[in-house]
Amino acid sequence: MVEVFKTDIKETSVADHLIFELLLLFPVAQINFDLEDCDHILRIKAKSVCIKTVQKLFSEKGIYCEPLAD
Repeated sequence: MVEVFKTDIKETSVADHLIFELLLLFPVAQINFDLEDCDHILRIKAKSVCIKTVQKLFSEKGIYCEPLAD
């Protein structure tokens, strides 16, 4: 399954730090950001992804994160 999120992240260093933290929560996931996209896309590919967990992590850091509809 692939979950796609819209974020407000613009800096690579912030994205890299969040990838590190997300991998602690989802250790076997493939995670990447597309900061060139107008929606600053986050993609998480894993067997299962808890959307609320991802949103909570971002919210605690004051970062906008919303799942995109299929």
